[in-house]
Amino acid sequence: MSNALLRRVGVKRVVLAQLETSDWTWQDLLTLCKPRVVVVMLVCALVGMALATPTLPPLATVVFGLAGIGMAAGGAAAFNHVVDRKLDAMMLRTSQRPLASQRMPTALALGWATLLSIAGIALLLWQVNALTAWLTLGSLIGYALIYTAFLKRATPQNIVIGGVAGAAPPMLGWTAVTGQLGPEPLLLVLIVFAWTPPHFWALAIHKRDEYARAGVPMLPVTHGEAFTRLQVWLYGWLTVAVTLLPFVIGMSGAVYLLGVMALNVRFMHWNWKVWRGKDPKAPLAAFWFSIRYILGVFGILLLDHYAGLWVM
Repeated sequence: MSNALLRRVGVKRVVLAQLETSDWTWQDLLTLCKPRVVVVMLVCALVGMALATPTLPPLATVVFGLAGIGMAAGGAAAFNHVVDRKLDAMMLRTSQRPLASQRMPTALALGWATLLSIAGIALLLWQVNALTAWLTLGSLIGYALIYTAFLKRATPQNIVIGGVAGAAPPMLGWTAVTGQLGPEPLLLVLIVFAWTPPHFWALAIHKRDEYARAGVPMLPVTHGEAFTRLQVWLYGWLTVAVTLLPFVIGMSGAVYLLGVMALNVRFMHWNWKVWRGKDPKAPLAAFWFSIRYILGVFGILLLDHYAGLWVM
């Protein structure tokens, strides 16, 4: 038997041994998909579907659209785990992830990510429409490759530039129903895009030392906490301004305006506490509230949309 063949046989045996002895479960496959993040994305996509039509969106479009977008988002998240496995192992927050803890083989995670991504895009092509499928693919590539593999390690503006991919779900929901783009879905993207920096930089402040040890050039590491706190405050006001635009352009009514103003007061309260820098617990609290905030913004958009229909 040749040396090359022996080496190939040896590699196969190592891979099989890893698959047999790895201490992973089906819950780890779910963890790779970042289900809590995907749920937030699907809520935004569902609101985009609802806003795209004056009545209820077709049930089949909702079911197949959310399933396809959800699988593709889960696949992108799994690719993120694969690319970031060494960084994750260096950070307390992520060190127990399936790949970072080495309880799951990388090959298995890569296959799972590929399977989910292909299945999601194929389902959208088959049951929804091509525009939504290609936009979803673009978002997947933007997050899994451009952001995770390049931007995250290259620039402290990674969140700002890479935020476009994460802001796509409401647009995908809109195009799933209409099959076309327009100013309204792009405005929904802009809301999520503006919200992403204050949302994530608040967490980055809280986890600054971990990012520094891992060598990730997050803004608090490269420019200091004081500068980042100011950016959270300024981007918070940008988010407030953008969330008022649906009312300005006539996309929503008084119900949305009143609701989003109340949310913005609370949102900026937490951003103000982050900016002041006197409460060490404020950044993490602001991060968790920002998740409820973005869900609230889209929930009120939905409520306003159907409130108008009930009045009619």
